[in-house]
Amino acid sequence: MRVATWNINSVTVRIDRLLGWLERSGTDVLCLQELKCEPAAFPTERLREAGYEAAVHAGGRWNGVAVLSRVGLDEVVRGLPGGPEYDGVAEPRSVAASCGGVRVWSVYVPNGREVGHPHFTYKLGWLGALREAVAEDAAGARPFAVLGDFNVAPEDVDVWDRSVFEGSTHVTGEERAALAELRAAGLSDVLPRPLKYERAFTYWDYRQLGFPKNRGMRIDLVYANEPFTKLVTDAYADREERKGKGASDHAPVVVDLDL
Repeated sequence: MRVATWNINSVTVRIDRLLGWLERSGTDVLCLQELKCEPAAFPTERLREAGYEAAVHAGGRWNGVAVLSRVGLDEVVRGLPGGPEYDGVAEPRSVAASCGGVRVWSVYVPNGREVGHPHFTYKLGWLGALREAVAEDAAGARPFAVLGDFNVAPEDVDVWDRSVFEGSTHVTGEERAALAELRAAGLSDVLPRPLKYERAFTYWDYRQLGFPKNRGMRIDLVYANEPFTKLVTDAYADREERKGKGASDHAPVVVDLDL
């Protein structure tokens, strides 16, 4: 089974790229983030024609997540149980589903904006709620993974130049501690084993030639329990899909499982 995660940065704008990538990559289960569309605007029919069911949690111009599957789609949970609100709104940042014997959560962790901003506090609270919400699945015997855009670089090696991010979000001790607490629920970071690229970044800013200069970050992660990690045969960021006109600023992260 091939499982992947991708911050698509508008599913309606990039639907043709999405369908092309699904066909080329042979992906069975795909977790999407940053849909940027109303539920009614999600391209359900085009994906169904390509053989994929979709569990969607979207709310309009910002955010939005989905799980696409061609191996079954059951036990769907939309929203983060016990998750915090921001400005009185429970944002659509999490959706879970069971696909072909594997349980996945697609998550889009809040950005945080600036250290000390209310959105930063919201981000930390959201990560804490995520840990509580996934604890049962993480401890279970079924292969399970949380995939998505975490908006946190776990280590300094996961950013192109640590000094550039001094005092900024994505690299603070508080954010990394929240990730460590999530892993302590029984999850581990899948992408480092093995790597296809020396610096496996997953996001490059559109500005200042970020991608050509490889000024990237690894913030799209796959955190999985032991039954899942034991099945992993390969894991990599698909840099090729970041190339060309109309690309998302994130690359898909792909994990192959031997079931």
